[in-house]
Amino acid sequence: MTYVDGVVAAVPKANKDQYLKHATLAAAIFRKHGALSVTECWGNDVPEGKNNSLHTAVMRKDDEEIVFSWIKWPSKEVRDAGWAKIMEDPEMQKHEMPFDGSRMIFGGFDVMMEA
Repeated sequence: MTYVDGVVAAVPKANKDQYLKHATLAAAIFRKHGALSVTECWGNDVPEGKNNSLHTAVMRKDDEEIVFSWIKWPSKEVRDAGWAKIMEDPEMQKHEMPFDGSRMIFGGFDVMMEA
């Protein structure tokens, strides 16, 4: 069964084009190291919650927007090996994230169902 890395981050609205460029370059590196696909989404209908929300999870500032991304892998084993290669890939080291990565939240997930 496939495996997915999920990511939520806050990106300055002024950096939207930079973010897309960064994400496009990173996606090629992820695919080179085994990812099946990379999906990037720019928030446009992300409501504030009463107790918690994506906004509070990433400590979004007024000039930022929420991005929601996922990387699909054939398996956790391929993902683990791929991430090790990605972290050593010189191409990945060249690219600076156009957002505060310390507020990014992420995790790996076993796919239970796809329809």
